[in-house]
Amino acid sequence: MLYDLVSPYNSGHLKVSDIHSIYYEESGNPNGKPILFVHGGPGGGTKPSCRQFFDPEFYRIILFDQRGCGLSIPSAEIKQNTTQDLIEDIEKLRKFLNIDKWILFGGSWGSTLSLLYAINYPQNVSGIILRGIFLGRDEDNYWLYQKGASYYFPAEYEEYSNFIPENERGDLINAYYKYLNSSDQNVAEQAAYHWSKWELGLVTMKKLPNLEEILSDKKSNLELARLENYYFVNKIFLNDDNFILNNASKIKEIPTILIHGQFDMDCRPVGAYLLHKALPKSKLWIIQESGHSGRDGHINEALMQATEYFKTIK
Repeated sequence: MLYDLVSPYNSGHLKVSDIHSIYYEESGNPNGKPILFVHGGPGGGTKPSCRQFFDPEFYRIILFDQRGCGLSIPSAEIKQNTTQDLIEDIEKLRKFLNIDKWILFGGSWGSTLSLLYAINYPQNVSGIILRGIFLGRDEDNYWLYQKGASYYFPAEYEEYSNFIPENERGDLINAYYKYLNSSDQNVAEQAAYHWSKWELGLVTMKKLPNLEEILSDKKSNLELARLENYYFVNKIFLNDDNFILNNASKIKEIPTILIHGQFDMDCRPVGAYLLHKALPKSKLWIIQESGHSGRDGHINEALMQATEYFKTIK
């Protein structure tokens, strides 16, 4: 059971570049153990319910929206927006909030960004809780956006791929880039709808009953689709396809819990297993009857157990 929703006691925008300002907020205990919620996407943004995974009497709960999404401004902007930028934004936020060390709590792309931040700044991380681990490799993107998950959701995949002209379907990620960044806003929004519908249709074991209602938010669709696509076209701005596993030794001493749904169709469980092998001191919890979303099946219960566990870690 999630904690009751609490309101932020501090919020605002932190200017991080010439054009970007990121939204941040703090709730819970101002003197509590700092924990940072790192959202998915890229482009997923946060919402108030993200605060509910944490005991507000124990934790200093920090949420932020990454560049180009949520309450950050400008919306869906890909200029000055790279993985390295996001890593440094987290570090700027840590310094701005006068935090010595914090726990990273990330899901999906949020797990990727959390790992990359920790690899760059291990001295500033007291613990890591990850859900739906995404290693950001070419094979991970190929599985979701080209061929793999397509075998399990053939009708949905057909709708997703059919938006692209037949002669461009050999590389759907690169093909979508043109349409998501079209100067015709209507074309961009249509592309964003189809990209987002494909991905969001896979995040839970049972179909989201309100999927079309979620997809009616054109701003959120464009932020998610345009930013995800842009990052994946650019191979998440890393020059090593296996960067996380090849650098995992830098975070091997940080207490880490890895949580992954057995039937996660967005991010395959093998990624979590390989990361666990690279971090032998980590705990790996494969959750049965659960998919990708932090609210699916028993995932939320596992996340709550993880935050309870970290209350005991100094």
